[in-house]
Amino acid sequence: MLKGEKVVLGALGPSDMGPLFKWANDVDSISLDTAYRPVDWVGFNNWFTGLGKDASKVVFAIRRGDSAPIVGYVQIININAVHRSGELGVRIGDEADRNQGLGRDAIRLAVRYAWDHLNLNRLMLTTLRTNLRAIAAYRASGFKREGLMRRATFIDGAWRDVVIMAILRPRG
Repeated sequence: MLKGEKVVLGALGPSDMGPLFKWANDVDSISLDTAYRPVDWVGFNNWFTGLGKDASKVVFAIRRGDSAPIVGYVQIININAVHRSGELGVRIGDEADRNQGLGRDAIRLAVRYAWDHLNLNRLMLTTLRTNLRAIAAYRASGFKREGLMRRATFIDGAWRDVVIMAILRPRG
């Protein structure tokens, strides 16, 4: 487990399937960063059971304590050992758990994990330009804006701009 100031990152377990499935089908939550498409149980179960078999991704449960219920997840995907890079994503599942610094703490832990355990040199991410809470959390964790993909995604009947951000491993 990775312990931060407000959260603990650890392995996903069977009891996490219900909340994860609910969040995967929450239109408001999904619309923060991508277009909503319903996720069926079979597809979700295949994703969940395949997590430990894919070396190109790491997914952590975000909890308030060691045995507390899951409040979200953070993932590093598209891990490339040659280029020492990956993509970061984070979701705090329920609105009631947002705006409390949980995501920010989870991001910092995941970045440190990427440097110290995966030996990555670069982490990147994309987020909607309108997702100001996420952008603030990423900036506070050291991510820099690298670009803007204009009208890159179609969500809820409108084209949205997508911000590209990245962080580089500190030299030392």
